[in-house]
Amino acid sequence: MQTERLIMRSWRDGDREPFARMNADPEVMRYFPALLTRAESDAAVDRIQASIDENGFGMWAIERIDTGAFIGFVGLAIPRFEAPFTPCVEVGWRLTPEAWGQGYATEAARRSLEAGFEEFGLEEIISMAVVSNLASRAVMERIGMTLDPDGDFDHPLVPDGHPLRRHVLYRISRPDPAGG
Repeated sequence: MQTERLIMRSWRDGDREPFARMNADPEVMRYFPALLTRAESDAAVDRIQASIDENGFGMWAIERIDTGAFIGFVGLAIPRFEAPFTPCVEVGWRLTPEAWGQGYATEAARRSLEAGFEEFGLEEIISMAVVSNLASRAVMERIGMTLDPDGDFDHPLVPDGHPLRRHVLYRISRPDPAGG
């Protein structure tokens, strides 16, 4: 898939090193309970690509059209945990710091929503973030998602008592083709 400035694609072996560097960056990972080792990062690539192969969608590797640089991932995923809103499909992103503040997450997330609704027939897509992750929450709002006021939850993959355990939930439904 493609947007005006980005290519959204399957993962390549050459993506592993910059992805591992990103996952070991404390600033990138500040809303996650831990940094990832190289082995954990490589395992994540394998899981993500397996989802793309199995479902047709996943967290696509993102590269800039103008430079060919890998800048992270954006896409659709099926959460691997149980919560009141699962099963579901979420839209998510993680970008390198050099890509922050340039609208890339918003641009690719919009394209992901479009694919989810038009190409994969999804009725609803969710997104979630740590309560204090205002940058990701702003992206969710820019792409038309709405905060679910009853959706706040303790993320089951984050340890009890951890300051990043509480998450907010955003939702968006398939647009009505009649415009109503």
